[in-house]
Amino acid sequence: MKHYVGLDVSLAETAICVVDEDGIIFREGVAASDPNDIADWLERLDLNLARVGLEAGATAAWLYNGLRKRGLAAICIDPRRLRALTKTMPIKNDRNDARAIAGCMRVGIKLAGRITSGPFEGRVLELIENVPRLAAMVKPMLIARAALRQQCAVLHKMMMDMVRKDETCRRLMTIPGVGAITAVTYLTTIDDPARFERSQDVGAHLGLTPKKYASGEVDRNSGISKCGDVAMRSTLYQASLALLTRSTKNSAIRAWGLAVAKRRGLRRAVVAVARKLAIVMHRVWADGTEYRWESKAATAN
Repeated sequence: MKHYVGLDVSLAETAICVVDEDGIIFREGVAASDPNDIADWLERLDLNLARVGLEAGATAAWLYNGLRKRGLAAICIDPRRLRALTKTMPIKNDRNDARAIAGCMRVGIKLAGRITSGPFEGRVLELIENVPRLAAMVKPMLIARAALRQQCAVLHKMMMDMVRKDETCRRLMTIPGVGAITAVTYLTTIDDPARFERSQDVGAHLGLTPKKYASGEVDRNSGISKCGDVAMRSTLYQASLALLTRSTKNSAIRAWGLAVAKRRGLRRAVVAVARKLAIVMHRVWADGTEYRWESKAATAN
């Protein structure tokens, strides 16, 4: 008999529901929000799992790829479609959401095809073909969209040409998770590495260190300060998120970040890795070296 799995993912834990072909709940439980922990939980059941569903979200790519590597037929569901099914629930919680996702897997409600840039325009034109008034409004927007995409491609090529010619950017891009946009944004934000006596100071400068309040007998830390350049901080956050959830190549920084994620949760791990990337990038820039992948520590050569 085939069984179907629903996963309701949060940062720390994932609610799991397994149903059979008749929609009867076979097993429910909770596992850490890590693909290996979830796969271990499911493999202990020793069942024929036809589909494993989870909502598309920030950690979906990481979980999806990890579950697929373990041989599980993972599928991402559009959260908007699931919301239409769960909004009438008298009691909405993680357990019931996992049940709803498992039910979707059983009856075959999935994503409506791949989300890529190519088929988008053709799909839109197909949907508005028999609605002339709507077509008259949408077609000019599609033309404007095509023009913007074309110019964006031109600008992107200009940036890539600049990065390829810049020796510092090339060295920064040897660091795990650092691509062209992250490298050039860091270069223009920091401007001169000599501004900082220590590489560790860059994290505080970019608002990636905790705030501290100390007065009298009160001494506490809170969330990151978020001071400094917002664009640079956001870029580092996206780079570290991609490193933890999408990267397939092992590195000391990624291993360290995944260990933090298990202890403190993914959100804090992403911020911690973003801060570490800022520090390592400064060290690589200041020393004129490249990142040493084989090192057990996340340091420059």
